[in-house]
Amino acid sequence: MQFKDLEAQYRRLKPEIDAAIQSVIESSHFIMGKPVFELEEQLAEYVGRKYCISCASGTDALQLSLMALNVGTGDAVFVPDFTYIASAGAASLLGASVIPVDIDETTFNISPEALDTQIKRVIKDGNLTPKVILPVNLFGLPADYMEIGRIACKYGLKILEDSAQGFGGSIGCKKACSFGDISVTSFFPAKPLGCYGDGGAVFVDNDELKSRLISLRAQGRSADDKYDNIEIGINSRLDTIQAAVLLPKFKAFKEYELDAVNYIADVYTDRLSKVGNITVPYVPDGYRSCQSQYTVRFKDENTRNRVRKALAEKEIPTNIYYPRGIHQQKAYEKMNRSSLLYPNTVKATQTVLSLPIHPYLSEADADKVSEIIAESV
Repeated sequence: MQFKDLEAQYRRLKPEIDAAIQSVIESSHFIMGKPVFELEEQLAEYVGRKYCISCASGTDALQLSLMALNVGTGDAVFVPDFTYIASAGAASLLGASVIPVDIDETTFNISPEALDTQIKRVIKDGNLTPKVILPVNLFGLPADYMEIGRIACKYGLKILEDSAQGFGGSIGCKKACSFGDISVTSFFPAKPLGCYGDGGAVFVDNDELKSRLISLRAQGRSADDKYDNIEIGINSRLDTIQAAVLLPKFKAFKEYELDAVNYIADVYTDRLSKVGNITVPYVPDGYRSCQSQYTVRFKDENTRNRVRKALAEKEIPTNIYYPRGIHQQKAYEKMNRSSLLYPNTVKATQTVLSLPIHPYLSEADADKVSEIIAESV
């Protein structure tokens, strides 16, 4: 059993993917070829944004977005404490100060209440300028953008939606990557929509931001003269081959993969919700998760570790996302933030376990995983 079965996906899409790669090789347009622009147009239409600007990775997408928002030294960027370090690291690379925020215990996403408290604390301290709220759609579930939007409006902050794990999720009729002032996603192979290397994209509606992002991803070049650089940018373009691979994968994602992975999530939820000492993922009414990770929570760390060992003995892979919060990372130890500020993050690091899930996982395999958990919990 695979945690993410990319081989099964390739077998299903082999003729289309092979033909797409061969077409790029024959054209020899390896950088900014036609498939890149086709993909950007399709992605923007799907999520309901005016523009999509592709780039070389999800991390670059975050950094480019923060650069476009003029984030730098003296600015405070608010990130969930329970997330992958790239969400925070992009801000740190620009000299901004990362402010970790505790999560909602139920959804694992940034807590609006804790966010409001942290913003007030920064304002009271007077050393930093609150600039950006960077919510993460963790494990595929969109954050509470209604409350986050209210808080952003209250304090005059921008919202940068990190949907690296959330592409395909939605709240009502609005899709992930359409919330906030800027949104980003990642095409890392294991993501909901993944390429065969690194890749990412930024989504905006603002014409000025779109033009700036296009410039920044190409060393800050002028729109009229590529040897006239109007500011300092980075080199971050999506390879044509990666775009070509993503086009047939995106078609499959829309047509059946998103529904298939949600079906497997429903199977897990049906089986595991009947088991004691385990909490299944919560999806609020009106929300849809893209189920990038099916993450359950156990009553304590010992139970989590016992179940994980039982699954490993049956050669069933699992992962712990994440074993520590941002405030516990060595790179941020100088912040000296007490874990007492992050009780929900700390609890999550000790009790969560992510199970195998992907569009090609069989119901029988999901049953098998559920049975082993029920026997060992």
